[in-house]
Amino acid sequence: MQSAKMKLEAYIRSYLELWEFYGVIQVISKGEVLFESAYGYANLEFGIKNNIHSCFSLASVSKQFTAFAIMLLHDQNKLNIDQPAQVYLPEDMMIDESIRVHHLLSHTSGLYNFYNFENDFFAGYNRNEYSQDDFFKRYINKQPTTPPGTTFDYNNSNYNLLAWIIENVSGERYEDFIRNNIFKPLKMMNSDVDDGCKPINNKSTPYTKDFNTIIKSPYHNEKFSIGAGAIVSNCEDLFRWYTCLRDRKLLSPEAYSRFFNENQNNYCNGLEHHYVYGAHSYAHGGDHLGVSTYMQNYFDEDLCIIILSNNEAIDQYRLGQAIADILHHVEVKAPTQHDEQIISEDMLTEFCGTYLKDKIEIELIQGKLYFTRFSGNLHIEIYPVGEGRFVRRHSDQVDPYRIEMNEHGKRTFFGYPKNG
Repeated sequence: MQSAKMKLEAYIRSYLELWEFYGVIQVISKGEVLFESAYGYANLEFGIKNNIHSCFSLASVSKQFTAFAIMLLHDQNKLNIDQPAQVYLPEDMMIDESIRVHHLLSHTSGLYNFYNFENDFFAGYNRNEYSQDDFFKRYINKQPTTPPGTTFDYNNSNYNLLAWIIENVSGERYEDFIRNNIFKPLKMMNSDVDDGCKPINNKSTPYTKDFNTIIKSPYHNEKFSIGAGAIVSNCEDLFRWYTCLRDRKLLSPEAYSRFFNENQNNYCNGLEHHYVYGAHSYAHGGDHLGVSTYMQNYFDEDLCIIILSNNEAIDQYRLGQAIADILHHVEVKAPTQHDEQIISEDMLTEFCGTYLKDKIEIELIQGKLYFTRFSGNLHIEIYPVGEGRFVRRHSDQVDPYRIEMNEHGKRTFFGYPKNG
């Protein structure tokens, strides 16, 4: 293990030499801390640096807590996950009766997925004052696009609905139910549900890059994330959570069996399952504005990997998988950045234009190419790494963006043809 520990330290050090990482990394095996360190700033305005006790938005790592809360209610015979979800929603929130609770848990509901460029949810609707009724009617109350139970489609709507089921069935606010039934019993006293309003102690501010400057990530109303995201926690509490799942606390054996049951696309209920290195891995990541998170658990081996970040510099999945490989004695290549291909400004100009108004634009500014988002308020520098392939300058991007010609001879980006 000592050799693996040294390789782990060397890999993380060389990886973070490439990227300006804000956040924390913790790796614990059989009760031994193999790696634990904090980087960058929790708050630039006050010059406060991250430490191992800093709290971070978890983004979609939160989903496992929502799923677990549903299983608690299932265990208490207050709901049945095999029954239609509409039975447990408020009367004014009726969805298709063929959608079962377990379809929501496993992202197989077939509900319309509004997390795309065409909809005005991001940087538009989600900046508004929160109305559960309007949010439901505008974005969620639609006929399924595929028959429930047939197709895996990762969709935050499923977990927004699960949060509302928790509230309706328990009679408590989502945050109170999570606190009283998960955080308090596990002594997770650094964890909370962020509603975007209340101060949360020791919480790191999410940052991103505009041009070459670090800025606060674009504003969004966190209430729209509740159920699918919005939980804030730190390494200490997440390790307590890990031990809950490892030792199968709080739920009955039958409920745990269902909680860890794999559905479609390796997805269980708020966790992904893979069998690698001859061991079972249960993991989930999170990506949101200025937030990159990842938690990977090997309960049989007693191994817990936690990566929490308040900027968008790293690929937490790549780093987390490399950590797991090293600890399982798999050779890992040294981390590298994409080599830049130098092309003329005239050629770069060919890629510039509006692909989707106010949402997907490419501009050439002072000889550099920028992917411009949020109605021109965020400029992400990209550089060429091959024919029609580009990556972000300040973030680890494994799969390059592709800007390609379609059958009509127009360049397309994210599938959208350039206007004009």
